[in-house]
Amino acid sequence: MRVVEVKSFGGPEVLAPAEAPDPVAGPGQVVVDVAAADVMFLDVRLRGGWGRDFFPVEPPYVPGGAVAGVVSSVGEDVDPGWIGKRVATATAASGIGGGVPTGGYATKALAKAQTLAEIPDGLDDIRAAALVHDGRTSLMLAEQARIRSGEWVLITAAGGGLGTLLTQLATAAGASVIAAAHGETKLALAQRLGAKVVLDYEAPGWVDRVRETTGGAGVTVVLDGAGGPIGADALRATAPGGRFLGYGNAAGGFLENIAEYAAAQNITVRPLLEMTKADIDWPALGRRALTEAAAGNLEVVVGQTFPLDEATAAHAAIESRAAVGRTILTV
Repeated sequence: MRVVEVKSFGGPEVLAPAEAPDPVAGPGQVVVDVAAADVMFLDVRLRGGWGRDFFPVEPPYVPGGAVAGVVSSVGEDVDPGWIGKRVATATAASGIGGGVPTGGYATKALAKAQTLAEIPDGLDDIRAAALVHDGRTSLMLAEQARIRSGEWVLITAAGGGLGTLLTQLATAAGASVIAAAHGETKLALAQRLGAKVVLDYEAPGWVDRVRETTGGAGVTVVLDGAGGPIGADALRATAPGGRFLGYGNAAGGFLENIAEYAAAQNITVRPLLEMTKADIDWPALGRRALTEAAAGNLEVVVGQTFPLDEATAAHAAIESRAAVGRTILTV
């Protein structure tokens, strides 16, 4: 089969097409003939050598933690009725709160039968692959944030795949969304998806604009996909007694050293690792996301697609921050 490998840690140029043996499904596993493979920001960070204490990958390896395609074979203890079905799934090596996002940049991928979700009619493979991680995560975040009608909600990294879904979910809940991102394209997209106010967080004084918009009070809920200094700014825009959910590191790292400020302001802070340890029915959330998208209730923004052999260009687009929404490799 064809794969794309990370040959060594480094820039996008370390990604290279290669040939590898076809995978064989073990007990509880299936083989998926891949039609679309998700490209995550995490893939980009790991390729550069980041996070090896948490994600033990060593080159050469095949990146990618989510795919969509057709089940071509099943292993022992798996219902053969899956063969021939279109599915969206995490790869066998990937997992929530553990595992590594590998094995997806390939024409065939291993997956666990328990993670398979059949793709509904009306939803293509590209959008289904884009929802494997972001769909369930966006629904989890929206539920844990307990967003209520009339609240002000600030979403950072609003132009990314997860941010675009959260903007729609918060708006549907009746909240007034302030979407923060960088660049006119991403801000225009957030506004089209329902954001009441859009702000460029690289513009000076953007936090002051948040406070002005909310009459000086600050926002009740922050959904922070940026982390780093942008996340720290977003925390300062949170109203006393507010709720801050941090799940991303697009700005260079997860938010740290905030406990003292948050406690002084009575702000509830929920980091990603804490939220993913909760008792959550992840498969049910994944199926729900696919159903909502197929019904037209949730727009899946895939801003760019690349052929499998052009994974280097896909990584470069994400790293340069030119990517909008989700990025997908097609086979």
